[in-house]
Amino acid sequence: MHKISLLDINDLEEAYEIEVSNNPSPWSFDNFKSSFEVGHHGLVCKEDGKMLGFLIFSPIKPEAHLLSIAVLKTQQSKGIGLLLIKSMRSQCKAMGISKVFLEVRISNEKAIAFYQKFGFEKDAIREKYYSGDYPEDALLMLSLIHISEPTRPRLISYA
Repeated sequence: MHKISLLDINDLEEAYEIEVSNNPSPWSFDNFKSSFEVGHHGLVCKEDGKMLGFLIFSPIKPEAHLLSIAVLKTQQSKGIGLLLIKSMRSQCKAMGISKVFLEVRISNEKAIAFYQKFGFEKDAIREKYYSGDYPEDALLMLSLIHISEPTRPRLISYA
């Protein structure tokens, strides 16, 4: 059964490996670690002690910024991203946060469709947002968190 828990400093290396395997322009490990040290919130999804995915977000009331989410390629489309997003939204709701925003590569149609399932709407374009080997504009997406949403996500077991 998949278990969602808080990202711990001992999880950083394993989470970073997932980040590097999924992101064409991954954060440096120092940036990844610094994000944890400055107090960004993180969640991990594990099964039998093995990390399957992670999510990092920065809550700044009344908003939160989803900074990074990644799932092992062999585990994608199995509900892990769903669990991570639902868990983040529940934490945001408990903190009184009513909006979550994120940036996604404009060419990443799969991720855009994934986020739209959670009510994220296209908001704006951030020109030249991504730099490095694969420069690209970002699509800014925004999702509202409504009072009627359940406080805790339902745990889902996948066989």
